[in-house]
Amino acid sequence: MCLAASVALQTSEAPPAKQVRAVRLQGTSITLDGRLDDPAWARAAWISDFVQKRPREGAPPSDSMRIAIFYDDDALYVGARMFSRDPSKIQAPLSRRDNTFQSERMWVSFDSYHDKRTAYSFGVSASGVRADWYHASDDENDANFGFDPVWEAKANIDAVGWTVEMRIPFSQLRFTNQPVQVWGFNANRWNPVTSEDDYWIPVPTDRTGWSSFMGQLVGIEGIKPTRRLEVMPYGAADSRLLSGVHPDDPFNNPVNFAGRVGADVKMGLGPNITLDGTVNPDFGQVEADPAFVNLTGFEQFFDERRPFFTEGNQLLRGSGPSYFYSRRIGAKPSCNASGDFVNCPQNATILGAVKVTGRLASGMSLGALAAVTSRESARIYDSTTKTFGRVELVPPAGYGVMRVQQELGASKSVIGVTLTTVHRGIDSLLAPQYTKHAYAGGADWVLRWDRGAYELRGWAGFSHLRGDTADINRVQRSPVHYFQRPDAGYLTYDPARTTLTGSVASLWFRKRKGNWLYDLQYAWESPAYDPNDAGRLGNADGRTGFAGLIYRQTKPGAWFQNYAANVNAVTEYDFGGTRQYLFTELYGEVTFKNFWNLSSYIDYQPRAFDHSATRGGPTIATPQGWNWVVRLQNNFGANTSWTGRVYYGEDELGGETYRLSGEISIRPSSRFQLSAAPNYVRWILPRQWVATFDTSTHGPMATYGSRYVFAQIDQPTFLMELRANYTIGPELTLELYGEPFAANGHYYGLGELPRPRTFNLRHYGTAGTTIARDPGGNYTVTDNGGADTLHIPNPDFNTLSFHSNVVLRWEWRPGSTLYVVWAQNRDGSRGTTRGVGFGDLVNSFRATGDNFLAVKVSYWIPVN
Repeated sequence: MCLAASVALQTSEAPPAKQVRAVRLQGTSITLDGRLDDPAWARAAWISDFVQKRPREGAPPSDSMRIAIFYDDDALYVGARMFSRDPSKIQAPLSRRDNTFQSERMWVSFDSYHDKRTAYSFGVSASGVRADWYHASDDENDANFGFDPVWEAKANIDAVGWTVEMRIPFSQLRFTNQPVQVWGFNANRWNPVTSEDDYWIPVPTDRTGWSSFMGQLVGIEGIKPTRRLEVMPYGAADSRLLSGVHPDDPFNNPVNFAGRVGADVKMGLGPNITLDGTVNPDFGQVEADPAFVNLTGFEQFFDERRPFFTEGNQLLRGSGPSYFYSRRIGAKPSCNASGDFVNCPQNATILGAVKVTGRLASGMSLGALAAVTSRESARIYDSTTKTFGRVELVPPAGYGVMRVQQELGASKSVIGVTLTTVHRGIDSLLAPQYTKHAYAGGADWVLRWDRGAYELRGWAGFSHLRGDTADINRVQRSPVHYFQRPDAGYLTYDPARTTLTGSVASLWFRKRKGNWLYDLQYAWESPAYDPNDAGRLGNADGRTGFAGLIYRQTKPGAWFQNYAANVNAVTEYDFGGTRQYLFTELYGEVTFKNFWNLSSYIDYQPRAFDHSATRGGPTIATPQGWNWVVRLQNNFGANTSWTGRVYYGEDELGGETYRLSGEISIRPSSRFQLSAAPNYVRWILPRQWVATFDTSTHGPMATYGSRYVFAQIDQPTFLMELRANYTIGPELTLELYGEPFAANGHYYGLGELPRPRTFNLRHYGTAGTTIARDPGGNYTVTDNGGADTLHIPNPDFNTLSFHSNVVLRWEWRPGSTLYVVWAQNRDGSRGTTRGVGFGDLVNSFRATGDNFLAVKVSYWIPVN
């Protein structure tokens, strides 16, 4: 379908919009105390026509509420009165900013561009805790909590309910330069005790949307988008207290004290564009990544938590592939250096970064980011010669990301283009390790009809790498590609290449309205596609098909609030026509009248193949298997909330998976919240890669002269995510995070792949082979009457770790924050005992580790 035709079909007319009128403050002011006792509120234009969305869709609220809006040249003022028949039952715990889910709260949402697609939301709990988020798309649940504007709010509980006053500066919103403003508007009240959701305009439960369903905020005249300039300098000092430091280590002392300064800048470029910049940024307050044991050949990816990169990232992300993965910028370098003493950097220093985001009156949105990281080296020391040296680890690099998207039609379809680029200043020593020039990007689209009831999504993109022959050879042989696979006749592996170019594409049709929903998708990633210099991708070389059918009932019944059932199937074939997997699933979910939720699914995977399991060798077969999961959750808004999950799976080779996991959150008092998320899993995997031997004197011809050694592995893992939050006041919190982690792996039944495309092994100790294990756990294998001998280091492992941090956060004035941080990273190992339990989690606290202490203070300066 051509674009013009698709936009022409978007003819569904929305009903006339409800309106709320903002009144200009004249000759009076509002004192922000949350009490609504200023004279101005007596002449406000109040709205009170709210309705339930849940539990009784369309019914009047159990407790009424009303909202009014004032404005002056600088800000919006929102006042709200929430009535309650029994104010003693108002659930109002204190918590950190953005954590208001267990508290009664109200929030307002502004589509300030009136594009019927994006929105800014501001919420306040009955205890005065603020929350704010950004809707990057026309979806109520698409909430980006990285949006942290500077605004104020107060709340007060009284004899008839509770009240709220907000002051939201226009400088924190984006809108077009028009003499008369018309914005989209909606508001909500959430009661966690009764699970009642009241809206001014609820999105129907059988629809998906947000901004396109809003009413109108009118009456705002004579304001202009500010050419705002905000500067936030910071100062930070830290100390690293390391364990196990040798007394002769010249790089470490008892305190390892360091200090630094930097600054963030936010500046308006015209009425609609904002520039964000940072010089020498510091992210010492960011929470540690979770621990894991990675037995695959693929990279592990983590969420971005650094504020500069999370805020506004939706304008760089788009709806296509992951061209941009911001954690590439400033990532920790590999420490490929040796010496008697070695000091490696913790990350690549970000010298500076700048981001430009905004939206034009024409419906065009744009985002661009540029960042520069420094050259990083390891310092080494030779005890014999008493000399210092340096080994370069990371070259200087420049990163660039650009995205432009245009909205079209009444249903706000979107077409966008994204481009990323990375350039590195590489000398000959690092040329084999890093790509000198990398480009990736493409076009994506979301064509919508009937206010998003139907969507045709898709994308088409590319990647292009240019570098040294050794570097491109490294990329070809990496787990993303494995071009050297000897049985992959459809691939061309060329060690002399200096460029590598690939493609990616998808087409996805969705129905998102009504009781019956469905999805149909086809996608591919060509064998040479690789966006990983700026983006992320685990494994290329796949053509994927997906089909899903859902039936949902959103109208409450006698014993349920809602339920859904779906069946789906997804399959992938590589470009050689070999099926990598076929995955079918039956899923059911029901929410009961008390808002407890029960869900379960069962999936089945028939035999298939895996072209990556041998890590560059021939394809291996995978067995058929199945999994079953059940999950039960109580009302998530309750003061004590919990979730429990049970998982079991098995396959035809004796592989099994057992998992018990869950989460519980309790509030001993209104200020104190404790949570624990235990997760125990035991994997018995029948085919785990151990080693590849390429130099056998009599290498098996069936496997192209190499031996691919596999084993069964029994791998139990137990971890628990612990959190304790104490809220002294809405602007002052103490947060503790800790994760004890224990895992071990026992390998047994070693053997080698006898030929491609089978999952059977030639087990060592049979078929003319011998196997012996020494007291250290190392294996010696002989074959061909002793002509071939393989030495396999002990593959078993036992790992303990405890990662934690304690953060005192005080917003001591609007936009200005003090952080005091204590972080620990403890790592160790345990004995040869198999299995893990609570005792191992306790032992992780005793492992040796490092301590990190830091103080950081920032000061927000609104220059104009």
